[in-house]
Amino acid sequence: MRCLTTLLLIPFAATAGPYDGVYKQTVNSECSLVGADGGSLKIEESIFYGVEVECRMARPVDINDMNATIYHMECSGEGETWTERAMIMHDAEKTGIYMIWDGYAFRYERCEDGEL
Repeated sequence: MRCLTTLLLIPFAATAGPYDGVYKQTVNSECSLVGADGGSLKIEESIFYGVEVECRMARPVDINDMNATIYHMECSGEGETWTERAMIMHDAEKTGIYMIWDGYAFRYERCEDGEL
């Protein structure tokens, strides 16, 4: 029992996910404005921060031979909550990601450190 109590007291550090980063909504987006129109999007510690929306990326399922992951997105924003599934994958050059929702596909370019 003592070992279990000791284990529970050890703080667990959050680990970076495979898609963590800040991404431009459009070519001319302002990378330092996360979650604002004309700004950027961010994925950090399994949370997607979009424009006036935040989604917890839960229950990841890797897609074999595609370097892609499907998530159960638990979202809230503008006074509402909902769930959807979304697939995320790196582009071929690993300079951005693709995010695919039911009926929609987006490509987001990663913001460089100097743009943040």
